[in-house]
Amino acid sequence: MKISMPLSLFLALFVASAASAVDLDTLTTDCNDCHGKDGISTDDDIPIIAGQSYLVLEDALIAFADDSQPCMESEYRHGDTGRAAVTMCEIAGKLSDEDIEALSEHYEGLPFIAAKQGFNTILASRGATVHERNCEKCHSEGGSLADDDAGILAGQWTPYLRSALDEFISEERSMSKKMAEKMQRVKQNDFEALLHFYAGRIQ
Repeated sequence: MKISMPLSLFLALFVASAASAVDLDTLTTDCNDCHGKDGISTDDDIPIIAGQSYLVLEDALIAFADDSQPCMESEYRHGDTGRAAVTMCEIAGKLSDEDIEALSEHYEGLPFIAAKQGFNTILASRGATVHERNCEKCHSEGGSLADDDAGILAGQWTPYLRSALDEFISEERSMSKKMAEKMQRVKQNDFEALLHFYAGRIQ
C-alpha cells in the first residue's frame, strides 16, 4: 500500500527548506561585504575565500569562533560601509555548526579567481625553488590546488599571505608540527621570494 506524505509534514519541510535558503543568503551577504562578491576579494589584506576547500574554510571559521586565531578589526568594504568595524572572531562566534557547514560548502563550490597583482620575476624564480624544496608536498602544483586541503596560495593576495606568514612565524597562529619544521628550514629572505612566486604562479 502506498503511503503518501501528510500535507502538514510536506509544508513543514518546504518552509524549513525555504528558511535555510534565506539564512544562507543572509550569511553570504555578510561574508561578501568584506570578502567581495562571491568571495573574490578586491582588497589585498582580505583573503579570497571562493574555491578554497571545505575543510580549510571550516577549520578557519572554527578557529575564529574559538578565538584561537588572530582577529584583526576591519571595516566593511562593501554593502553598508557605515557599520561598525568588526573582527572575524566576533562574526564566527555567532555562527552555529550548521551555519559553518553551509558557508564552507557554499564557498568551496565557487571558482577561485586569482588576484591580479605585481611580482618580481627574479624573486619568483627563486621562490619556485624554495617552494619545490619545502612546500610542494603539502601545497602541490605550486600551491594552486584546493584538494590538498592546505589552502590555495597561488594567486592569493600577497599582503594577506605576508600577514599570515608573520602570524605563523611569531606563533600567533597555530600550525602543524610538520609545517613548523618546514618553515624553520626556510631562510628569512626566502619567505619574500615565496610570496612573489605565489603572486605570479597562475598569471
